[in-house]
Amino acid sequence: MIKSVLTGKRILAVDDEPDVLEVLREELLPYGVELETAGSHENAIQMMHSATYDLVILDIMGVRGFELLEFAVFRGFPAVMLTAHDLTIESLRKAIDLGARAYLPKNQLANTAPFLEDVLTLSHQAAWKSLLTKLSGFFGQYFGREWRKTEQELLEKFGTDPEATKPSIIQ
Repeated sequence: MIKSVLTGKRILAVDDEPDVLEVLREELLPYGVELETAGSHENAIQMMHSATYDLVILDIMGVRGFELLEFAVFRGFPAVMLTAHDLTIESLRKAIDLGARAYLPKNQLANTAPFLEDVLTLSHQAAWKSLLTKLSGFFGQYFGREWRKTEQELLEKFGTDPEATKPSIIQ
């Protein structure tokens, strides 16, 4: 088992795609995470209502993820948004505004553990700075020209200069 801040944490993952939940299970298993899963909005609400989680991972599409995010924040659970089909600057901003701690593209699932470690160990602001720095190259390629302006704005919001950040190792 990999010793980590994730070890022994109780995490809820919500996605309507069973294969995504299985990949998350495989990625987090070596860390000793107690992973619970839900495949629908209704099941997720029930689970968050009746249990306590150290972290929740929420798909945006298919399970009404932004509604789940609002409920998770209300319950005091750190929440990470996960998406493939709603990967837009507007959704990123909405996730930030509603209190998400991170916003992960599904094609970065192999990097889930390091992002979740940041969420659990860094302040809200520092976790976002770390995520934006790590995914700078990916977001730049995916979003195109409009990303640079958005990145500068978000990094200023979180208190750093984008020119001073290290180049992204994740492309």
